[in-house]
Amino acid sequence: MDYSFHQFERILKVLLAALNWGLGHATRCIPLIRTLEERGIEVVLASDGVAKYLWQAEFPHLTVAKLPSYRIQYDSPNMVWNIARQLPRIGYAIRAERRVLEALVEEHGITHVISDNRYGCFSKKTKNIFITHQLHLKIPVPGLDWLVNQVLRRSLSRFDEVWIPDQASFPHLAGSLSHPALVQPPSRYIGILSRMQAGPERSDYDVAIVLSGPEPQRSLLERRLIEQAIALPYKFIVVQGRPKQSHHHYEADNVEVVSYLTSEALNQVLLGSSVVVCRSGYSSLMDLVVLGKKAILIPTPGQTEQEYLAHYLAQQGLFVVQSQDQIVLEKALEAVHQTTGFRSGSFSEKQYLKAIDSL
Repeated sequence: MDYSFHQFERILKVLLAALNWGLGHATRCIPLIRTLEERGIEVVLASDGVAKYLWQAEFPHLTVAKLPSYRIQYDSPNMVWNIARQLPRIGYAIRAERRVLEALVEEHGITHVISDNRYGCFSKKTKNIFITHQLHLKIPVPGLDWLVNQVLRRSLSRFDEVWIPDQASFPHLAGSLSHPALVQPPSRYIGILSRMQAGPERSDYDVAIVLSGPEPQRSLLERRLIEQAIALPYKFIVVQGRPKQSHHHYEADNVEVVSYLTSEALNQVLLGSSVVVCRSGYSSLMDLVVLGKKAILIPTPGQTEQEYLAHYLAQQGLFVVQSQDQIVLEKALEAVHQTTGFRSGSFSEKQYLKAIDSL
């Protein structure tokens, strides 16, 4: 009997879920979503809060389901205490998102789940892929470091494959976070994930301040930076990172403020700025890799991953680092000219295409 290839071809339907912890997890998934659609694969998105609103703005034609919120707050600079006191709520959210995910798998006929740091987003009915650059967590408490990383490895083992947005060979953007002594199998390094694209530079702004991350630290940083920017002889644009809002105003003649920009609009703003001020979140760093911009990094207080990444890259002369509590924007802007930023071609890009094609 004669059969065509298409009679055996399995129709792929991918559910892509991202953690709502600032905007980074949602933004770095944008190139994956675009590629899946280009391949003709049906995509369903799932998240909560500002990450969900961002995806709705970027992909109004796609279903964006709501997942239970982890509601992570960074009220204290002590990361261990911050997370420890919120563990019961986070654990409940992970169990709840498993139930929601199973319902979405049934409703949409999902064949593959790609989860960016949502540990409850896997199903026995699908192939499950986890995206993370943190295969080893930095915990500044002796003994607790070992325990936490044992739990991490056990959590990752529930997934069929781990995709790591870094490159296998040196240089490593995430340092020892993505290259621990024991790499979680099976895993695949998929290169840099960024929604940004390199292009001709312009001189629209001296400085672009791009805000992100959990509250209340995002708002605290915004106030401190704007207060100092007003007094400096530079032209600033401040992108607040608030996709639920839509406003555009001037705090002063030299300080333009916009609540949110789509990927394309933000790309143009960053290309038109000489210096970027941002958190040292991993997604922001991957954007800087693609754009080759000089930057001032301000880690979120108490977020040990961001603190490690900022100082790891500053030691290589790539960026200027300042703490949120001791920002002196004028000095940072003077010092940034002594740094190099990422040079073009330092990191492999679009390796994720091979990972998607492997589906």
